[in-house]
Amino acid sequence: MAPGPFDIETAAARIAGRVRHTPVLRLDAAELGLGVPVVLKLELLQHAGSFKPRGAFNRILSADLPKAGVIAASGGNHGAAVAYAAQALGIPAEIFVPEITGAAKLARIGSYGARLTRIGANYAEAYAASRLRQAETGALEVHAYDDADVIAGQGTVGREFAADVPDMTHLLVAVGGGGLIGGIAAWFAGRVQVVAVEPEACPTLHTALQAGQPVGAAVGGIAADSLGARQVGQIMFPIARAHVAQSVLVPDAAIRAAQLLLWDRMRLIAEPGGATALAALLCGAWVPPDDACVGVLVCGGNTDPTGIVSGDILS
Repeated sequence: MAPGPFDIETAAARIAGRVRHTPVLRLDAAELGLGVPVVLKLELLQHAGSFKPRGAFNRILSADLPKAGVIAASGGNHGAAVAYAAQALGIPAEIFVPEITGAAKLARIGSYGARLTRIGANYAEAYAASRLRQAETGALEVHAYDDADVIAGQGTVGREFAADVPDMTHLLVAVGGGGLIGGIAAWFAGRVQVVAVEPEACPTLHTALQAGQPVGAAVGGIAADSLGARQVGQIMFPIARAHVAQSVLVPDAAIRAAQLLLWDRMRLIAEPGGATALAALLCGAWVPPDDACVGVLVCGGNTDPTGIVSGDILS
């Protein structure tokens, strides 16, 4: 069953003290040259480097834990979040990631003491391997996005953002499997216009909305390790269909440009998936109304900073 505002309020109380209330950064209308004020929600400053611990903690704390602990498949950020939550709670964790997962994310998962297995060309193949392992061990599965408790946990981002920026009219959110935007859209339920932003190479929700149901989509490009789910979750899709106002796609070049701008103007290191929502504003894939107050979720920062700092990222 899809979560709603009550479930998100419950999740916020459950995970309080275990996740950070991340800051916002207000930019005036002239700062990005867009003619409207923009507010960045800095979830890249969350524990484990992304928004993901919210859902991980809510799922784990909602369940009866087996002795085998927890198991998850991930492109990287979810795995780091589950590993972080497991370490904080003193339980074992086993994480499966695909071969495309970057070194920064592998190192972060390992730093939290989880057992790490790299297998498969993409998230879907790593997930299939994790399911086989879960059947052997009986560990609690913490799905990256297609779980009501995970979605409710991610929805606490929207709850925080609304409390800190009550004048926000539009909110841009990057989409992979859809747990984050599902939770955020469930919280706002149309009170704020939620805009889905995806790389052209990973158009998972965009494809599903066009088809009227979750369907397989292409997986590729620079953000595939964080936004590279092959299909959006079944639980979030009705929420998206009801409460996501618009879905737009951005090219990899725009994502790279957004990464560079975040570093150049704000000294923030965002991974490609973390910069994807901002890319829609910068490249014109989504144009705000004149009277808008636009929120942008910078959702992750687990990347090697070398290329961004040197400027080689655009070469």
